[in-house]
Amino acid sequence: MASAALDYKKEFWDLYHPKAAPRLIDVPAILFLAVDGKGNPNEEGGEYSRAMELLYALSYSIKMSKMGPEKPEGYFEYVIPPLEGLWWLEGDRPFAFSEKDKFCWTSMIRQPEFVTPGMLDSAKAAVRKKKPELDVSRAKFFTYREGLCVQVMHLGPYDGEPATMARLQEFLRANGYRDAVSDRLPDGTVLRHHEIYLGDPRKTEPSRLKTVLRHPVKK
Repeated sequence: MASAALDYKKEFWDLYHPKAAPRLIDVPAILFLAVDGKGNPNEEGGEYSRAMELLYALSYSIKMSKMGPEKPEGYFEYVIPPLEGLWWLEGDRPFAFSEKDKFCWTSMIRQPEFVTPGMLDSAKAAVRKKKPELDVSRAKFFTYREGLCVQVMHLGPYDGEPATMARLQEFLRANGYRDAVSDRLPDGTVLRHHEIYLGDPRKTEPSRLKTVLRHPVKK
């Protein structure tokens, strides 16, 4: 009997299913396929929607690499993880949900541990052939290690996130932590406002959307 496909959302429940009340969590290093961009994510046919199309095309190509002449070393069956995003404003100004046209973002999808840069090169070649309109040069791998964070589940439309973020910030003040968003790690990584999208807005009523909101913190 074939083994069940690894579903990261279920295997790492604490990372993807926080409660409605903010809680601390230590986030390990995670490999992501990512695309950087700027601008309003709600713009129809805009840069953000093209980035998502590219991310999913490459992720599915990597997943189907098992069908190639040689199955990648260490390959295992898995469910493609959910879309995630890092968000900030140019100049590292305090993040403001209302300034959508000035958003900077890294849109990203977690990748299995067996994935290599060579597999990304092969996926780019495959996508370039099938969808030449996509700019595969924008895609990259990077490992993100957030460490100690506070996270909370936001239920409802994305525009309602500020109220949930207010609860998160109140939790920090009440428990002696400070927000570490915009801090720079020794390796040069800048910590960002982080969102994980557990619902597809194209298929889900806004009131039923689930979004993980996560911020790195320090005592």
